[in-house]
Amino acid sequence: MKQALLIILDSVGIGHAPDAADFGDEGANTVGHIRKTVAEFSLPTLDAAGLPATEALAAGMSFSGSTTLSYGTLTEVSAGKDTTTGHWEIAGAPITEPFATFDQFPDQLVTEMETASGVSFIGNYAQSGTVILEELGATHLSTGKPILYTSADSVIQIAAHEQFFGLERLYEVCRQCRTIADRERIGRVIARPFVGTTGNFTRTSNRHDFSLKPPQTILNRLQDGGIDTIGIGKISDIFAGEGISESHPTVTNANGCEVIDTLLGNPPEHPRLLLANLVDFDMLYGHRRDPGGYARALETFDRWLATLLPRLDEETLLIITADHGNDPTWTGTDHTRERVPLLVHAPGSPQSLGVRKSFADIAATLADWFGVDSTGYGQSFNRAILS
Repeated sequence: MKQALLIILDSVGIGHAPDAADFGDEGANTVGHIRKTVAEFSLPTLDAAGLPATEALAAGMSFSGSTTLSYGTLTEVSAGKDTTTGHWEIAGAPITEPFATFDQFPDQLVTEMETASGVSFIGNYAQSGTVILEELGATHLSTGKPILYTSADSVIQIAAHEQFFGLERLYEVCRQCRTIADRERIGRVIARPFVGTTGNFTRTSNRHDFSLKPPQTILNRLQDGGIDTIGIGKISDIFAGEGISESHPTVTNANGCEVIDTLLGNPPEHPRLLLANLVDFDMLYGHRRDPGGYARALETFDRWLATLLPRLDEETLLIITADHGNDPTWTGTDHTRERVPLLVHAPGSPQSLGVRKSFADIAATLADWFGVDSTGYGQSFNRAILS
């Protein structure tokens, strides 16, 4: 029974993209800078698979060593460097018109959101999610007003204390704001619950993303073709549930890997795509500019990957990639415009897949693998990996 496992290592970039200067990111390199700054950093499984080869391609250099997997590098064409644009392009729907971004939301927009949700906000500026809790968490507790903030991404973020404000109430506020965000073409409204007391606030794993609905993606094409599409992690949130047959939310990378193990341990009744997002790299370490933590998370994934690869058969296509960069040594706290790795396990012998022109090449390849119509974007590398 044919299946595919697509693992998106959230923010694991491998070098600045050709247009990185337009985003203020020329010179950014998530993996490369971790290699240079973290002592005794080691990725034996990923490096043998071909990660250094993908890094060489991203830098315009040749690679002459052997690899255990086919390898390449992907270049984003979408007008953005956030989670939504990256995932949608991977799924065959590049975004040519940028989503709306803000340093501060206009007063009229805030008034609309407050009227729709029945609350008054504090904040309304761009800030790191952990820092804003230090700045406004105590005010939130004293006033009962949720914290409104944003970032360089197209996002409305709303933080509130789980026990004091209520988790379901926070979700409902975000749902009401989502309607307004649709009109403004804002990619995501994110509920950011936290717990604790002043000076000791901690964000919880009950984050929830309320996303703009995507155009037709390869997920819809697969469903139409009778292929099960199973989201792991925040995948269903990113695609607003569109094209997702079954969803398994997770709280950590380790939890995501456990879900993959469980699903792979149950033979499929139908052809299926397992699509997983492992978010810890980005959420816990990239945005917090923590190279050491990022390195440890990569090493943990590397050890798990060593247990996964021997279990894959010739009916299983494995693709490992990322949705953008988030260089933990870079200035600021936002994503970085980078090329991303492409590592592929398939029945054929390992091949160089070269520098690809779009993340959408993955969607085109999945269409070929399962024999369904493509979205019309991207160039399949299916023949290369089967040769």
